[in-house]
Amino acid sequence: MQRRRFLITAAGLVPALMVASPLSAETLSEREKLFQALKTARTEREGRLAENAIWNWWLDQSPTPEVRAAIDYGMERRESYDFEAAEKAFDSVIEKAPDYAEGWNQRAFARFLRDNIDGALSDLEKAVELDPEHFGAWSGMYHVLMRMGRPEVAASALSRAVTIHPWLKERGMLPPDPDARRPAIKGKQQDL
Repeated sequence: MQRRRFLITAAGLVPALMVASPLSAETLSEREKLFQALKTARTEREGRLAENAIWNWWLDQSPTPEVRAAIDYGMERRESYDFEAAEKAFDSVIEKAPDYAEGWNQRAFARFLRDNIDGALSDLEKAVELDPEHFGAWSGMYHVLMRMGRPEVAASALSRAVTIHPWLKERGMLPPDPDARRPAIKGKQQDL
């Protein structure tokens, strides 16, 4: 917990929160502070720091040390290209903590890497059902849907992710907004 506070403070994000929000920092939950910092980040660096703090927070939400150990092990196995062992570890996480969105998100990534596209999509849908602001799951859904040949739905998922995380690396993959090229009506710029 102190490490997360340090990350937020070190990034200079707490002061930005207090300026950006009429609520005092004490009235916001830790989650709200993290997402507010992400929304109000003024630079790519601030955005990355806020993103990393959120990823750490998601992992720290593991309901038990046993589940956290399984998540860590699965991520380690995935990084070592042992995708089958990674998926098995994440199966264990989901079995022990079915309401933990990060378990579903991590298993989706392992399934995607194993070319189980339908399984990955199902897991991502469950992750965003449990945590509608999980920009990682929305972004993952974009990649899965693109692989499935469903670019319109994929763009919608990515748009949702970018709405939550304006500094998301994949933001440049969004198709141009045709409405952004509309001329102004009666001398006013239309709301975009």
